[in-house]
Amino acid sequence: MRAIRVATSGGPEVLELGEVEVPEPGPGQLLVDVAAAGVNFIDTYQRSGLYSMQLPFTPGSEGAGEVVAVGPEVDGFAVGERVAWAMTPGSYAEKALVPASMAVKVPDGVESETAAAAMLQGMTAHYLVTSTHPITTGETALVHAAAGGMGLLLTQLIKSKGGNVIGTVSTDEKERLARDAGADEIIRYTEADVAAEVRDLTDGRGVDVVYDGVGKSTFDASLASLRPRGTLALFGASSGPVPPVDPQRLNSAGSLFLTRPSLGHHLLTREELDWRAGDVFNWITTGTIHIRVGGTYSLHEARKAHEDLEGRRTTGKLLIRP
Repeated sequence: MRAIRVATSGGPEVLELGEVEVPEPGPGQLLVDVAAAGVNFIDTYQRSGLYSMQLPFTPGSEGAGEVVAVGPEVDGFAVGERVAWAMTPGSYAEKALVPASMAVKVPDGVESETAAAAMLQGMTAHYLVTSTHPITTGETALVHAAAGGMGLLLTQLIKSKGGNVIGTVSTDEKERLARDAGADEIIRYTEADVAAEVRDLTDGRGVDVVYDGVGKSTFDASLASLRPRGTLALFGASSGPVPPVDPQRLNSAGSLFLTRPSLGHHLLTREELDWRAGDVFNWITTGTIHIRVGGTYSLHEARKAHEDLEGRRTTGKLLIRP
Protein backbone atom coordinates (compact mmCIF):
# COMPACT_ATOMS: atom_id res chain seq x y z
CA MET A 1 0.00 0.00 0.00
CA ARG A 2 1.00 3.63 -0.34
CA ALA A 3 1.81 5.74 2.70
CA ILE A 4 3.61 8.94 3.62
CA ARG A 5 6.78 8.31 5.59
CA VAL A 6 8.97 10.67 7.61
CA ALA A 7 12.51 9.34 7.93
CA THR A 8 14.07 12.49 9.39
CA SER A 9 12.63 15.54 11.09
CA GLY A 10 12.39 18.73 9.10
CA GLY A 11 10.21 20.85 6.83
CA PRO A 12 7.39 19.70 4.54
CA GLU A 13 9.98 18.30 2.11
CA VAL A 14 10.61 15.33 4.45
CA LEU A 15 7.12 13.98 3.70
CA GLU A 16 7.84 11.17 1.23
CA LEU A 17 5.31 8.91 -0.50
CA GLY A 18 6.34 5.28 -0.67
CA GLU A 19 5.19 1.67 -0.77
CA VAL A 20 4.93 -0.22 2.52
CA GLU A 21 3.59 -3.61 3.54
CA VAL A 22 -0.07 -3.81 4.48
CA PRO A 23 -0.04 -4.31 8.26
CA GLU A 24 -1.87 -7.09 10.06
CA PRO A 25 -4.09 -5.99 12.94
CA GLY A 26 -2.80 -7.23 16.27
CA PRO A 27 -4.70 -7.68 19.53
CA GLY A 28 -7.09 -4.79 20.10
CA GLN A 29 -6.54 -3.31 16.62
CA LEU A 30 -8.61 -2.60 13.53
CA LEU A 31 -7.29 -2.38 9.97
CA VAL A 32 -9.15 0.40 8.16
CA ASP A 33 -9.33 1.52 4.54
CA VAL A 34 -8.73 5.25 4.99
CA ALA A 35 -11.38 7.35 3.24
CA ALA A 36 -9.83 10.61 4.44
CA ALA A 37 -7.23 11.79 6.92
CA GLY A 38 -7.38 15.13 8.70
CA VAL A 39 -4.45 17.54 8.45
CA ASN A 40 -3.68 19.25 11.76
CA PHE A 41 -0.98 21.45 13.22
CA ILE A 42 0.06 18.58 15.50
CA ASP A 43 1.13 16.77 12.32
CA THR A 44 3.53 19.62 11.53
CA TYR A 45 4.88 19.62 15.10
CA GLN A 46 5.60 15.88 14.85
CA ARG A 47 7.10 16.20 11.35
CA SER A 48 9.41 19.07 12.37
CA GLY A 49 10.63 17.39 15.56
CA LEU A 50 8.98 19.93 17.88
CA TYR A 51 7.09 16.92 19.22
CA SER A 52 9.42 13.93 19.44
CA MET A 53 8.47 10.87 17.36
CA GLN A 54 10.22 7.57 16.81
CA LEU A 55 11.55 7.64 13.25
CA PRO A 56 10.53 6.61 10.67
CA PHE A 57 6.80 7.11 11.05
CA THR A 58 3.64 7.76 9.06
CA PRO A 59 2.03 11.05 10.12
CA GLY A 60 -1.65 11.83 10.47
CA SER A 61 -3.41 11.41 13.80
CA GLU A 62 -7.02 11.60 12.58
CA GLY A 63 -9.14 9.90 9.97
CA ALA A 64 -12.16 7.85 9.01
CA GLY A 65 -12.83 4.83 6.82
CA GLU A 66 -14.16 1.29 6.57
CA VAL A 67 -12.98 -1.62 8.71
CA VAL A 68 -11.42 -4.33 6.54
CA ALA A 69 -9.96 -6.59 9.24
CA VAL A 70 -10.43 -7.02 12.98
CA GLY A 71 -7.64 -8.19 15.26
CA PRO A 72 -7.94 -10.55 18.22
CA GLU A 73 -9.50 -9.36 21.47
CA VAL A 74 -11.70 -6.77 19.76
CA ASP A 75 -15.34 -6.49 20.73
CA GLY A 76 -17.98 -4.23 19.26
CA PHE A 77 -16.53 -3.69 15.78
CA ALA A 78 -17.01 -5.67 12.56
CA VAL A 79 -15.68 -5.70 9.01
CA GLY A 80 -17.62 -3.27 6.83
CA GLU A 81 -18.42 -0.77 9.55
CA ARG A 82 -17.37 2.85 9.21
CA VAL A 83 -15.20 4.21 12.01
CA ALA A 84 -13.38 7.44 12.83
CA TRP A 85 -10.50 8.19 15.16
CA ALA A 86 -8.15 10.84 16.53
CA MET A 87 -4.92 10.85 18.55
CA THR A 88 -3.73 7.78 16.61
CA PRO A 89 -0.72 8.11 14.26
CA GLY A 90 -0.52 6.62 10.79
CA SER A 91 -3.49 8.11 8.92
CA TYR A 92 -1.61 9.49 5.88
CA ALA A 93 -1.90 6.09 4.20
CA GLU A 94 -4.25 3.93 2.18
CA LYS A 95 -4.78 1.72 5.22
CA ALA A 96 -4.25 2.41 8.91
CA LEU A 97 -4.03 0.37 12.08
CA VAL A 98 -6.38 1.89 14.63
CA PRO A 99 -6.71 0.81 18.27
CA ALA A 100 -10.30 -0.24 18.84
CA SER A 101 -10.11 1.69 22.11
CA MET A 102 -9.73 4.94 20.13
CA ALA A 103 -12.23 4.19 17.33
CA VAL A 104 -15.82 5.34 17.25
CA LYS A 105 -18.54 4.27 14.85
CA VAL A 106 -19.63 6.86 12.31
CA PRO A 107 -23.42 7.25 12.46
CA ASP A 108 -25.66 7.15 9.42
CA GLY A 109 -26.11 10.64 8.05
CA VAL A 110 -22.47 11.65 8.59
CA GLU A 111 -20.20 11.31 5.57
CA SER A 112 -16.84 9.63 6.16
CA GLU A 113 -14.97 12.75 5.01
CA THR A 114 -16.99 14.88 7.41
CA ALA A 115 -16.19 12.46 10.23
CA ALA A 116 -12.48 12.61 9.39
CA ALA A 117 -12.63 16.41 9.42
CA ALA A 118 -14.51 16.57 12.71
CA MET A 119 -12.79 14.23 15.13
CA LEU A 120 -9.69 16.02 16.39
CA GLN A 121 -10.85 19.62 16.05
CA GLY A 122 -14.43 18.80 16.97
CA MET A 123 -13.49 17.05 20.22
CA THR A 124 -10.93 19.77 20.96
CA ALA A 125 -13.61 22.45 20.57
CA HIS A 126 -15.87 20.26 22.74
CA TYR A 127 -13.52 20.10 25.71
CA LEU A 128 -12.62 23.79 25.40
CA VAL A 129 -16.22 25.03 25.68
CA THR A 130 -17.53 22.32 28.03
CA SER A 131 -14.57 21.48 30.30
CA THR A 132 -11.74 24.04 30.08
CA HIS A 133 -14.01 27.06 30.31
CA PRO A 134 -17.70 26.10 30.08
CA ILE A 135 -19.38 28.90 28.13
CA THR A 136 -22.48 30.39 29.75
CA THR A 137 -25.10 32.71 28.33
CA GLY A 138 -23.88 36.27 27.93
CA GLU A 139 -20.16 35.55 28.19
CA THR A 140 -17.77 36.96 25.59
CA ALA A 141 -14.89 34.96 24.12
CA LEU A 142 -11.96 36.03 21.99
CA VAL A 143 -11.24 33.42 19.31
CA HIS A 144 -7.95 33.73 17.44
CA ALA A 145 -7.74 32.55 13.82
CA ALA A 146 -11.51 32.59 13.69
CA ALA A 147 -11.69 31.42 10.05
CA GLY A 148 -9.54 28.33 10.61
CA GLY A 149 -10.96 24.90 11.24
CA MET A 150 -10.83 25.31 15.01
CA GLY A 151 -11.93 28.92 14.94
CA LEU A 152 -15.06 28.19 12.92
CA LEU A 153 -16.04 25.32 15.21
CA LEU A 154 -15.42 27.30 18.40
CA THR A 155 -17.41 30.23 17.08
CA GLN A 156 -20.41 28.05 16.24
CA LEU A 157 -20.34 26.26 19.60
CA ILE A 158 -19.94 29.44 21.64
CA LYS A 159 -22.91 30.97 19.84
CA SER A 160 -24.98 27.79 20.37
CA LYS A 161 -24.40 28.17 24.12
CA GLY A 162 -25.50 31.80 24.20
CA GLY A 163 -22.05 33.39 24.20
CA ASN A 164 -20.62 36.25 22.17
CA VAL A 165 -17.58 35.95 19.91
CA ILE A 166 -14.87 38.41 18.98
CA GLY A 167 -12.77 36.81 16.26
CA THR A 168 -9.38 37.72 14.82
CA VAL A 169 -8.71 37.30 11.09
CA SER A 170 -6.40 38.74 8.42
CA THR A 171 -8.44 39.03 5.19
CA ASP A 172 -11.85 39.95 3.81
CA GLU A 173 -12.58 36.32 2.91
CA LYS A 174 -11.70 35.13 6.39
CA GLU A 175 -13.86 37.84 7.96
CA ARG A 176 -16.80 36.71 5.84
CA LEU A 177 -16.35 33.09 6.91
CA ALA A 178 -16.05 34.01 10.59
CA ARG A 179 -19.16 36.20 10.46
CA ASP A 180 -21.08 33.47 8.62
CA ALA A 181 -20.17 31.14 11.50
CA GLY A 182 -21.68 33.63 13.96
CA ALA A 183 -18.86 35.92 15.07
CA ASP A 184 -20.31 39.12 16.55
CA GLU A 185 -17.22 41.28 16.07
CA ILE A 186 -14.07 40.93 13.98
CA ILE A 187 -10.60 42.35 14.57
CA ARG A 188 -8.04 42.46 11.78
CA TYR A 189 -4.96 41.47 13.74
CA THR A 190 -2.70 42.66 10.91
CA GLU A 191 -4.12 46.18 11.11
CA ALA A 192 -5.09 46.82 14.73
CA ASP A 193 -3.94 46.42 18.33
CA VAL A 194 -5.99 43.39 19.31
CA ALA A 195 -6.06 44.04 23.06
CA ALA A 196 -7.01 47.71 22.57
CA GLU A 197 -9.79 46.73 20.17
CA VAL A 198 -11.10 44.15 22.63
CA ARG A 199 -11.22 46.79 25.38
CA ASP A 200 -13.14 49.13 23.10
CA LEU A 201 -15.62 46.40 22.13
CA THR A 202 -16.22 45.38 25.76
CA ASP A 203 -16.43 48.89 27.25
CA GLY A 204 -13.08 48.39 28.96
CA ARG A 205 -14.01 45.16 30.75
CA GLY A 206 -12.21 42.56 28.67
CA VAL A 207 -13.39 39.11 27.60
CA ASP A 208 -14.24 36.20 29.87
CA VAL A 209 -12.07 33.71 27.99
CA VAL A 210 -9.55 33.63 25.17
CA TYR A 211 -9.26 30.49 23.06
CA ASP A 212 -5.78 30.74 21.58
CA GLY A 213 -4.34 28.11 19.25
CA VAL A 214 -1.76 30.48 17.76
CA GLY A 215 0.66 30.82 20.66
CA LYS A 216 3.78 32.92 20.48
CA SER A 217 2.53 35.81 18.35
CA THR A 218 -0.81 36.22 20.15
CA PHE A 219 0.01 35.37 23.77
CA ASP A 220 0.64 38.90 25.07
CA ALA A 221 -2.49 40.27 23.41
CA SER A 222 -4.50 37.35 24.76
CA LEU A 223 -3.49 38.08 28.36
CA ALA A 224 -4.12 41.80 27.88
CA SER A 225 -7.63 41.11 26.53
CA LEU A 226 -8.95 39.31 29.61
CA ARG A 227 -11.18 40.63 32.37
CA PRO A 228 -10.06 40.12 35.98
CA ARG A 229 -10.12 36.40 36.76
CA GLY A 230 -10.52 35.60 33.06
CA THR A 231 -9.14 32.44 31.46
CA LEU A 232 -6.59 32.01 28.69
CA ALA A 233 -6.91 28.56 27.14
CA LEU A 234 -3.71 28.12 25.11
CA PHE A 235 -4.50 24.97 23.14
CA GLY A 236 -1.99 25.26 20.30
CA ALA A 237 1.10 27.00 18.97
CA SER A 238 0.75 27.51 15.23
CA SER A 239 3.09 30.55 15.40
CA GLY A 240 5.55 28.79 17.70
CA PRO A 241 5.75 27.93 21.41
CA VAL A 242 5.27 30.67 24.00
CA PRO A 243 8.48 31.57 25.86
CA PRO A 244 8.64 30.95 29.62
CA VAL A 245 6.20 33.12 31.58
CA ASP A 246 6.59 34.71 35.01
CA PRO A 247 3.45 33.70 36.95
CA GLN A 248 3.44 37.16 38.53
CA ARG A 249 2.10 38.44 35.19
CA LEU A 250 -1.14 36.58 35.88
CA ASN A 251 -1.48 38.33 39.23
CA SER A 252 -0.75 41.83 38.01
CA ALA A 253 -3.11 41.44 35.05
CA GLY A 254 -6.06 40.55 37.26
CA SER A 255 -5.57 37.14 38.91
CA LEU A 256 -5.86 35.45 35.54
CA PHE A 257 -6.10 31.75 34.83
CA LEU A 258 -3.72 30.23 32.27
CA THR A 259 -4.01 26.64 31.05
CA ARG A 260 -2.31 24.62 28.32
CA PRO A 261 -4.78 21.78 27.67
CA SER A 262 -4.53 18.95 25.15
CA LEU A 263 -7.04 16.51 23.70
CA GLY A 264 -5.31 13.41 25.03
CA HIS A 265 -5.89 14.48 28.63
CA HIS A 266 -9.60 14.92 27.84
CA LEU A 267 -10.01 11.38 26.46
CA LEU A 268 -8.82 9.45 29.48
CA THR A 269 -11.67 6.95 29.49
CA ARG A 270 -13.84 5.24 26.89
CA GLU A 271 -16.84 7.02 28.38
CA GLU A 272 -15.21 10.40 27.79
CA LEU A 273 -14.35 9.53 24.18
CA ASP A 274 -17.91 8.37 23.50
CA TRP A 275 -19.34 11.51 25.14
CA ARG A 276 -17.23 13.96 23.18
CA ALA A 277 -17.40 12.17 19.82
CA GLY A 278 -21.11 11.48 20.29
CA ASP A 279 -21.83 15.15 20.94
CA VAL A 280 -19.79 16.19 17.90
CA PHE A 281 -21.67 13.80 15.60
CA ASN A 282 -24.98 14.92 17.10
CA TRP A 283 -24.08 18.57 16.53
CA ILE A 284 -23.32 17.74 12.89
CA THR A 285 -26.56 15.86 12.25
CA THR A 286 -28.70 18.51 13.96
CA GLY A 287 -27.00 21.38 12.17
CA THR A 288 -25.54 22.94 15.33
CA ILE A 289 -22.16 22.95 13.61
CA HIS A 290 -21.12 22.87 10.00
CA ILE A 291 -17.77 21.34 9.14
CA ARG A 292 -16.13 23.41 6.42
CA VAL A 293 -13.53 21.51 4.38
CA GLY A 294 -11.28 24.19 2.94
CA GLY A 295 -9.02 21.93 0.90
CA THR A 296 -8.47 18.32 -0.12
CA TYR A 297 -5.18 16.77 -1.22
CA SER A 298 -4.01 13.42 -2.53
CA LEU A 299 -1.25 11.51 -0.75
CA HIS A 300 1.41 12.83 -3.12
CA GLU A 301 0.25 16.36 -2.24
CA ALA A 302 0.85 15.95 1.49
CA ARG A 303 3.82 18.31 1.31
CA LYS A 304 1.64 21.03 -0.23
CA ALA A 305 -1.01 20.49 2.45
CA HIS A 306 1.57 21.20 5.16
CA GLU A 307 2.96 24.18 3.27
CA ASP A 308 -0.51 25.66 2.87
CA LEU A 309 -1.42 25.08 6.51
CA GLU A 310 1.80 26.54 7.90
CA GLY A 311 1.67 29.41 5.42
CA ARG A 312 -1.79 30.46 6.69
CA ARG A 313 -3.19 30.14 3.19
CA THR A 314 -6.13 28.00 4.28
CA THR A 315 -9.57 28.29 5.84
CA GLY A 316 -11.61 25.55 7.46
CA LYS A 317 -10.33 21.99 7.59
CA LEU A 318 -7.79 20.29 5.30
CA LEU A 319 -8.10 16.63 4.31
CA ILE A 320 -5.86 14.10 2.60
CA ARG A 321 -7.80 11.54 0.52
CA PRO A 322 -5.71 8.44 -0.14
